Amino acid sequence: MTTATTQASVSPMDTNDSLLSSIEADHERLATLRREFHANPELSDKEHATAARITAELERLGLEAKSGFGRNGTGVVAYLPAASATTTTVALRADIDALPIAEATGKPWASTNAGVMHACGHDGHTAILLGAARALKDLETRPHNVLFVFQPAEEDGGGADVMCQQGALGGAAKGGLGEPASRVFGLHGWPLMPLGNIGTKPGPMMASTDDFDVTIRGRGGHAAMPHLACDPIVAASATVTALQTVNSRNVNPNDAGVITVGQFEAGSANNVIPETARLVGTIRALTPETRTILEQRFREIVKGSAAAHGCTADIAWHPGYPMTSNDNTLAEHVLRIGRQTLGDDAVELVPEASMGGEDFCFYGHHVPACFFLLGLLPEGADPDAVPLLHQPGFDFNDDALPIGVRMMVALATS
Repeated sequence: MTTATTQASVSPMDTNDSLLSSIEADHERLATLRREFHANPELSDKEHATAARITAELERLGLEAKSGFGRNGTGVVAYLPAASATTTTVALRADIDALPIAEATGKPWASTNAGVMHACGHDGHTAILLGAARALKDLETRPHNVLFVFQPAEEDGGGADVMCQQGALGGAAKGGLGEPASRVFGLHGWPLMPLGNIGTKPGPMMASTDDFDVTIRGRGGHAAMPHLACDPIVAASATVTALQTVNSRNVNPNDAGVITVGQFEAGSANNVIPETARLVGTIRALTPETRTILEQRFREIVKGSAAAHGCTADIAWHPGYPMTSNDNTLAEHVLRIGRQTLGDDAVELVPEASMGGEDFCFYGHHVPACFFLLGLLPEGADPDAVPLLHQPGFDFNDDALPIGVRMMVALATS
């Protein structure tokens, strides 16, 4: 829904028609660049060619750039000083890694790296930030310093946390570039939001993410003599069912939580009771309190259900990303600048948080942060038919590139 209009600050985007024309004129170049990234995807912490291409583009623009961030040196930052002295530095972030998915788009620019594809739109995010860098470099009235953060390993490994620990936001004195970041913005292409729109909300925006890998151990035997065995499949089945009671009976009905078992592996033959069964899945929450409850009850139910069936359970717990929560003031700022830049009808107050996870959360542990969504759904397209994020048929909508650039430029100059 469209948010109510509030008093807006003035940015160069409001009156600079030449800047808007310049961004539109750069559309074809950015689309070509985005498709180049799409055709050459790299997994988390392996984005060496991607980082080199980003660095080359930044240097071509004449920006000060520094590479070598992240676990394997695939993170890149660039710094653009303001037109006049200021203590404010606006950080803009793009994630650059791809997913281990075999592409099925059939596009001419489809992945050339078998089993790897940009199924989450990071190719588009990267192209948008490079487009914003070019537009801001050409702008004579920059009121703030701008820090461009090209981050690896969002999909796997928390690259944002690593870059923050390495001082990417801390300025030259802490291992980064220029002055320390004062605030940070990031965007994500959203297939179900109309093209031309942006949206965000104050407070919780994305869920925390924790993963589990459970092995339930029983006693194998002949399928015709189950009384002589301890069947781990029955124990695991009971566990899956019991876990579905956690959200309905232990979590406040006004809160949100998810426990999903995504893999159930057991057995090798129709007449054999196996020794073990394996459950693999994920747990999501929108508050730290709910996250704690979900883990506690998960452990109790897994151990208890296994024991009730004469089995034991080994739990491998993999802590993931914390909840992504937008700074309230910055969220209102993004909504205000969005209306100012794109028009009232193009701005949505997102009604509820997503249960997807995002390591953008780590930036908010250091400076005020806001994450917003960028619409990708073409006019007239059936929302039930478009490929969604993390699906083999997903491809970023190139028509959204200039809209993303406009928002990033506006946020950097407001």
